[in-house]
Order: sequence, then C-alpha cells, then structure tokens
Amino acid sequence: MWRNVLLVIGTYYFGLGALMWVTPLLWYELTPGVAMMGPFNLHFVRDIALIFLLSGVGLAWGALQRDRTACVMGAAWPALHALFHLWIWGARGAPVDLVAVSNLLGIQLPVWLALVALKLQIKQEKRQ
Repeated sequence: MWRNVLLVIGTYYFGLGALMWVTPLLWYELTPGVAMMGPFNLHFVRDIALIFLLSGVGLAWGALQRDRTACVMGAAWPALHALFHLWIWGARGAPVDLVAVSNLLGIQLPVWLALVALKLQIKQEKRQ
C-alpha cells in the first residue's frame, strides 16, 4: 500500500513538472501566491519544472524498484522546498488564506506523506 502512495506522489510531482514545463505562464497565473513573489520568469519556472520532474521520477522509480535511496533523493528537494515555504508562511504572519491552503495541499502534504509512507514501507519490509 505504501509503495502505491509513493508512486502516486511521484506521479504528482512528475505531472506538476510537466505542467510547469509545457504551460509555465498558466502555472504562474493559476498557482496561488506565486505572483506575489515577483514577475513571471520563464527560466525560473522551467528550472523548478526540471526539479519536480526529477523528484517525480526518483519517487516513482524508487517505489517501483523498492529503492529507498531513490525515494529519499526524490523527496529531498520537495522536503527542503516545503520547509522554505513554511518559513515564507511564517514571515507573512502565518495567515490562513488561499495561499496557505494551496501551500498545505500542494507542497506540504505530498512530501511529508511521502516520507511517512517511505518510513512505513521500510518497517513493513523489515517485518516480512
């Protein structure tokens, strides 16, 4: 079961990266809070797209191959990204608004769920 969670989150990251790569301006305009960080920058959005694509591949590959290292590497950047967004949220005064909800659902929840799923998958494998 936990492998499936990792696979779904890996697919989510890959899909997000693909969306950012193919339609960067649409992603910029539709993602709450992004425009607050500055004007549209195609280079920056595509740099992040590549990171999400790689993270997605790492998590999905790791889930399919039962490769813990690939899963950890796939989750490493999203985890650091999530921590940075927590800091940004705090710097904004910790409001409960659309940006915070988007952050919670799109950034925080997937990566922390992936890391918990990886830990539980490891425990499950040890019992077998």
